[in-house]
Amino acid sequence: MNYRITLLPGDGIGPEIMTVAVDVLKVISKQFNLNFEFQEAPIGGVAIDATGEPLPKETLEKCRNSDAVLLAAIGGYKWDNLPRHQRPETGLLGLRAGLGLFANLRPAKILPQLIDASSLKREIVEGVDIMVVRELTGGIYFGTPKGVFETETGEKRGVNTMAYTESEIDRIAKVGFETAQKRGGKLCSVDKANVLEVSQFWRDRITQMSSEFPNVELSHLYVDNAAMQLVRWPKQFDTIVTGNLFGDILSDAAAMLTGSIGMLPSASLGASGPGVFEPVHGSAPDIAGQDKANPLAQVLSVAMMLRYALEQPAAADKIEEAVLQVLDLGYRTGDIMSEGMKQVGCKEMAEVLLKVLS
Repeated sequence: MNYRITLLPGDGIGPEIMTVAVDVLKVISKQFNLNFEFQEAPIGGVAIDATGEPLPKETLEKCRNSDAVLLAAIGGYKWDNLPRHQRPETGLLGLRAGLGLFANLRPAKILPQLIDASSLKREIVEGVDIMVVRELTGGIYFGTPKGVFETETGEKRGVNTMAYTESEIDRIAKVGFETAQKRGGKLCSVDKANVLEVSQFWRDRITQMSSEFPNVELSHLYVDNAAMQLVRWPKQFDTIVTGNLFGDILSDAAAMLTGSIGMLPSASLGASGPGVFEPVHGSAPDIAGQDKANPLAQVLSVAMMLRYALEQPAAADKIEEAVLQVLDLGYRTGDIMSEGMKQVGCKEMAEVLLKVLS
């Protein structure tokens, strides 16, 4: 099978961890008779430096003309003071909108080897396996009107609008229900229906769709209670579906249950066309170029790409098993280091992983 993969290394530690991901794919290609054609493009800060734009048209076009997009990380202190429309994060939003990526899947699974890295007690997090399904191209990040306006009295007023249409809710709800079907059969929809009309609308549409999925147990939580429950007893959750803003917050909270955000991948999917697969963590500019980055979330993002975009589950399984074997051998980067383990850098972690894979 032939696949065209667009690589977006981005900023900070992005190029370092992307190198590991490509090396993993090269090994996998030989073992599973796959052929990967790689094309690289700039996004984020490096794109701003090169073109003045966080998402050049050429980058978006390359992404559209690929089977999948592998993204590393964007952003950094260097670009924090730029106008909003020129910041690296605006490029990421543009990529999602440009590819129609309305569903973000973010797993938060406790790996047995890293259970003591969690800041919560073992009995609280042991066995946690949550999938957060976040709506990605609607809600308050994209709603209009938005901006800072001057009122009739001369006072400035900042505005963002949380808005969802029926079709936007229905399509993410469908992804949520279908994901829950493949997992534990439980779906929790998170909103703020007690004070927000748009959230009540969200809850009503989700409830209406539940009749199409009688084998999925549907529940509802307000977002503040959901945040508390994630910390109090996370094992009660299987699959969570929620809007853009709430999903942004809750998926990060769920990620930290695992002890390190540096271990978690994600997938952003649309109704058709290529998806984007990326680690949950940021660009970590403070350690960029120092061989301290943890490449495993990027590698696990490769596994998600193989599973969800390229329909190569056996190859995905091989990568995930290799990551577990490396952890069983005691190798750790600084972010997941614990007593008695062997601390290594990005390059050595890659070498061990490739040896296990081969």
